[in-house]
Amino acid sequence: MKKRCLTSALLLCFVALGCSQNGIRPMSRVGASLRRSAESRRLPSMGQRWLASLASRNGRERVELIDLSNDTPVPLNGINQADSQTISLSVSGDGQRIALVRQREERTELMLYRRSVSALQRLPINPPGVPRSVSLNENGRLLAVQVSRRGRWDVDLIRLP
Repeated sequence: MKKRCLTSALLLCFVALGCSQNGIRPMSRVGASLRRSAESRRLPSMGQRWLASLASRNGRERVELIDLSNDTPVPLNGINQADSQTISLSVSGDGQRIALVRQREERTELMLYRRSVSALQRLPINPPGVPRSVSLNENGRLLAVQVSRRGRWDVDLIRLP
């Protein structure tokens, strides 16, 4: 019995050591490309082959979408506005929709960007509240949004056309 326990313990140690040598590592080709294109990045959101994030250059943050199949940025005409700051973002699996929460003047707004038509539209929140965080589902048709109402946090699900 002791020999069996010792053998099991040794086997478990070898498995643990084997896993730790192959630990989590960044994808070197993609990581290098991302570091070259921006001073810093935050709020990452992944689609099937898409990475949306806030990229900072020269002290200015911009929502950026990268096609990971060829490591190139995708134009997002009309999504970045000088008078707003993005708080949260999420990209759909196919990269066609980006949901975001942004601060603009004294308002916090829930927005949807549709890449196919380069359109940014404000989404209403009913009952009214202050959005904080967003998450799109794979096909971009269902949006979960964290909302503050009267000092309490809720999560609303919004079906999108």
